[in-house]
Amino acid sequence: MSPLRRFLRTPEAIAGAIILVALFAMGLTAPLFFPGDPHAIAGPALLPPFQDWSLPLGTDRLGRDVLAALLHGARTSLAVGLAAAAAALAVGAVIGTLAGFAGGLVDEVLMRITDAFQTVPSFLLALAFVSVVGPSLGVVVTAIALGAWTGPARVARAEVLSIRERDFVAGARVIGMHPLEIALREVLPNALPPLLALSSVIVAAAILTEAALSFLGLGDPNRVTWGGMIAEGRAVLRTAPFLSIIPGVALVLTVLGVYLAGEGVVETAAVRRSLS
Repeated sequence: MSPLRRFLRTPEAIAGAIILVALFAMGLTAPLFFPGDPHAIAGPALLPPFQDWSLPLGTDRLGRDVLAALLHGARTSLAVGLAAAAAALAVGAVIGTLAGFAGGLVDEVLMRITDAFQTVPSFLLALAFVSVVGPSLGVVVTAIALGAWTGPARVARAEVLSIRERDFVAGARVIGMHPLEIALREVLPNALPPLLALSSVIVAAAILTEAALSFLGLGDPNRVTWGGMIAEGRAVLRTAPFLSIIPGVALVLTVLGVYLAGEGVVETAAVRRSLS
């Protein structure tokens, strides 16, 4: 049975995939349905949802379309989550592989660097980095990745320590392959499956971190974000709670979808490893 069919046989995976497909569709279609500036005034201020079908989710304090902001916010959340997770996994996998394969002084130095990064809470590190460098999408992605690569690094190192003594690695040494080539071409690919278990956690954490930074006013000011929408709605929480509830629900559903899909990936990978 193919990995995709195994994935789709998992109830959690199906539920997560449905949520994520819907979110990706929201993000991809945002410029089609709302091609203009999502910050543009669209109607009267604080229009409740379902009062005007041209503005189905109502408007915010300035009369901006909540649905347009929600769809454009999906693009930002998914872009930050996927980019930050990809960067963290790539950096962590390479550092963990080099540390585990080289051993000795290299392992000691790289693991002490990893420990140093782990002593600072990832959100505080991201908060300090964005505060110093300045808010932008690239800076936010970098800040989140700086605090997220240590977990993948340790997982990759543990896997490499168990892989580096196997026969195919010894065979690569015998035929004269360079140690760095062995580490990256022979060892690293075999250490990747366990990292899939972390990918959903990192993506979800990145989405939440970006929302928290935007809530504090440290998101990209040129982009609509769900965290920024929640922060703006806080000022009128008593009279127009929907302004915070709608992006809050979207945020919860996104994280739930990522976790459910991640559970499906983990179960699929576990079945594949047990059969191999």
